[in-house]
Amino acid sequence: MLKTLKPFLILFISAGFFWSCEDDLDLQPEDNRLTAETTFEDPASYKQFLAKLYAGLAVSGQEGPAGDPDLIGLDEGFSQYLRLYWSMQELTTDEAVIGWNDGTIQDLHAQNWTAGNEFIRTMYSRIMYQVALTNEFLRQSTPELLESRGIAAEERENIAMFRAEARFLRALHYYHALDLFGNVPFVTEEDPVGAFLPQQIQRPALYDFVESELLAIESEIVSANSNEYGRADQAAVWMLLSKLYLNAEVYTGEGQYAEALDYSERVINANYSLADNYQNLFLADNNTNGAQSEVIFPITFDGQQTQSYGGMAFIIHAAVGGDMDPEAFGVSSGWAGLRTTSALVDKFPNGADSEDNRALFFTEGQTKEIDEISSFNDGFAITKFKNVTVDGEQGSDDTGEFPDTDFPMFRLADAYLMYAEAHLRGGGGSQSAALGYVNELRERVGAGQIGGSDLNLDFILDERSRELYWEAHRRTDLIRFNQFTENGVWPWKGDVPQGATTQSYRDLMPIPASDLGVNTNLEQNPGY
Repeated sequence: MLKTLKPFLILFISAGFFWSCEDDLDLQPEDNRLTAETTFEDPASYKQFLAKLYAGLAVSGQEGPAGDPDLIGLDEGFSQYLRLYWSMQELTTDEAVIGWNDGTIQDLHAQNWTAGNEFIRTMYSRIMYQVALTNEFLRQSTPELLESRGIAAEERENIAMFRAEARFLRALHYYHALDLFGNVPFVTEEDPVGAFLPQQIQRPALYDFVESELLAIESEIVSANSNEYGRADQAAVWMLLSKLYLNAEVYTGEGQYAEALDYSERVINANYSLADNYQNLFLADNNTNGAQSEVIFPITFDGQQTQSYGGMAFIIHAAVGGDMDPEAFGVSSGWAGLRTTSALVDKFPNGADSEDNRALFFTEGQTKEIDEISSFNDGFAITKFKNVTVDGEQGSDDTGEFPDTDFPMFRLADAYLMYAEAHLRGGGGSQSAALGYVNELRERVGAGQIGGSDLNLDFILDERSRELYWEAHRRTDLIRFNQFTENGVWPWKGDVPQGATTQSYRDLMPIPASDLGVNTNLEQNPGY
């Protein structure tokens, strides 16, 4: 959608949008020039507003790459949604380290963050900002309002579909809040517009809300595999339900593995197919090179239309340094920050020399072990994401600053692995089907088939890492397997070279101290 629509540059944003209790330094509306009356007279404005909701995953303001931010309080590149979410999910795990010393960023991998961590705080703010936008879209697009504004019947039908997509996006944001923070301020379109202190919802109740929203729109949203590329459809709803149910025991204390298997199977049967080449999934033309047959919900990027120093610009640029040639990755320069730990390398037979084509490491001039996190040459680099096409051509931005590469938030391979895991956890299904799905993934990358006796939960956790590393799943996976804090050890976890266990309360991120200071309805998560 972002590649076919110009950004909605001047959006109706009033002080009433912002029910989050961040202080003015941390979270502030940046544009109150328009009103609902003038904005929504034009039927086209509803699709433009919907584009803004999607764009919130890819860009961080009204004017790319910087200069007119949605939020203030952290550098606009750092404060972009995908960059923050990726950092929460990857830098806190065995799959990624970053060599920079910006603020408290090193605390993420060390797992010694506090409620004052600015990256955690801004992730929280970004989620709440996106929820606020979707709430306002839903307020402004009710059937009653559309009729009163004289919107034609055909347009009202289209806008009803847009509402289903907006509810999916809100469910996605609340799912991220559920997973990261657990107990957060909760507001919907039914709450009043204006400044007030929202109530805190508890994690099981938020789980119920996300589930109920997804089930409600399941039959309202566009059917699976039939929406415009980059927009949510029924398969995206099923995928998010699968993830919700697979992690239900963490979120509520009660497993929902039969439901996880059911919805992952619906995705599998929705006429998607694995890309022939694994690497194609992560290239600049992954929206057209055949990889799109596997991607169920991407965050779309365009080097000319969605310029940001977050998102894929961060993931690609920051992974290039040392002896690596930026031109080979379709970018103008390397930012020399991101690498991986030996724990990920060791998950592949023979490490970087593995015959498994998913082992995408750069080793020349790099050491496998990390003596100093600040040194880019310590730790193997990752070559998974590139801003080049299958023909080796650079993306559309001639400067090489901003990639075209889309981020595959949900893809079919993940559904295969969720089916297998749900089956192993007692969710039903078929052992032969589970084994077949896993082996299909392995055959694609030359990893070789496994037998039924090899298919167990420990294998699934490692296979998820081999298949999905750097795709923002790892923290959630490790917590589900009880390996994130008390039991898992990897280099520099606990801020020591050999790694150390940490306390289990860190399975949840803290509610930012700045929000606790102004909202008396909030209580901090235990341990912080």
